[in-house]
Amino acid sequence: PERYSALITYNVIPLSLLGVPQIPAAICLLSLIVIVCMYLRNPGAKESGIFWAICAVFSALASADNRLSMGFHFTTASLILLVSVIEVSHAMAFKDELTGLPARRALKEDFLKLGPEYCLAMLDIDHFKKFNDKHGHDVGDQVLRMVAARLAKVTGGGKAFRYGGEEFTVVFAGKNADDALHHLEGLRREVSKAEFMIRSSMRPRKKPKNLRMRKTPPKKVSVTISIGAAWSGERSRSPQDVLKAADKALYRAKKQGRNRVST
Repeated sequence: PERYSALITYNVIPLSLLGVPQIPAAICLLSLIVIVCMYLRNPGAKESGIFWAICAVFSALASADNRLSMGFHFTTASLILLVSVIEVSHAMAFKDELTGLPARRALKEDFLKLGPEYCLAMLDIDHFKKFNDKHGHDVGDQVLRMVAARLAKVTGGGKAFRYGGEEFTVVFAGKNADDALHHLEGLRREVSKAEFMIRSSMRPRKKPKNLRMRKTPPKKVSVTISIGAAWSGERSRSPQDVLKAADKALYRAKKQGRNRVST
């Protein structure tokens, strides 16, 4: 223990930095640089939590002469990490990792907040399984993300969720099917008119200086969606019942030729 203590408190150069031994200070500084790089690449609660926890540890080391202050900073670091873990766990449970939309569990939580009047819409990507078989699952994931990005911008106060697979749900609180219909129709038109650029799996990470050197140009694909909508109505129906009615309307839209909205 004495050897380790001497090693930790050993100063490589005769310079004191806020009363913190140089080796722990260098480790904290290096850790902060690594965490900042990780945060810039993938900003999230985990990276920011670790960053501030390291800052609190550094403050604890700087106040080593005051045990009360040092204990406070270490406790703060522990609380920061605990909150970070809770935030990450919540995001994993309530947010879909692939599309970034709220997941089905978040949809169930949202059902508890709905009033007596609301509209639920079920939608899916037309012929998605055939599209997956033709282009591959990686391209299918790209299409899911691109469609989800448009669903996230739905107008009329709608809120989009990923229900599962290629199915999505849109919730319009305080609206009936007629009120939400033109917003859903606008969403359908926007998706059908969009040309999705599919990135090649061999695409270089950096943009080539000479565009002529690009061997495989990006593919353009057209995607359509079918939508079924249902309203809570005057009768007291649960959100699950309304969702089932919207799902039946979705199947009607498919039977009628797809790429349409049905109620």
